[in-house]
Amino acid sequence: MILKYNLKRTEIIAQLPYSEPFLFVDEVLAVSGENISGTYTFQKNAFFYKGHFKNNPVTPGVILTECMAQLGLVCLGIYLLGKEKSSSNPTFALSSTEIDFYLPVFPGEKVTVFSEKKYFRFNKLKCEVKMLNANNEIVASGIISGMTGPLNPKGETVDGN
Repeated sequence: MILKYNLKRTEIIAQLPYSEPFLFVDEVLAVSGENISGTYTFQKNAFFYKGHFKNNPVTPGVILTECMAQLGLVCLGIYLLGKEKSSSNPTFALSSTEIDFYLPVFPGEKVTVFSEKKYFRFNKLKCEVKMLNANNEIVASGIISGMTGPLNPKGETVDGN
């Protein structure tokens, strides 16, 4: 089966359901029906550095996971859906993660996320993801899964969940 995808990289970012200070996508570098890559630079003044950790700020693992989910799952999901111009906006819900962390990410660091689709069926997308730092060292890697679907007027996905 050959699928035609019409979305450009900038259109994918524009359709993300996030905004500052919880947007962790700067750029989509490449995207296809099988994989995606993109970057994000962690701002030195980000809210989460104030308490994590005192006098030694480190990006929390949950934020690294969110960055990988936004780039590797949601951006790829938007692309795979090929969101046509319609009034129904897709929604995304993270359903599971299994992430291993190897290196810290400090304020001001730029990371690159690579994601490979394992499967996309019945509105569930599962991806193998990895995050690299500027030295091409693996910061974190694992599996992320999520559900997608348009919202109905009650704010539920069309299958009722």
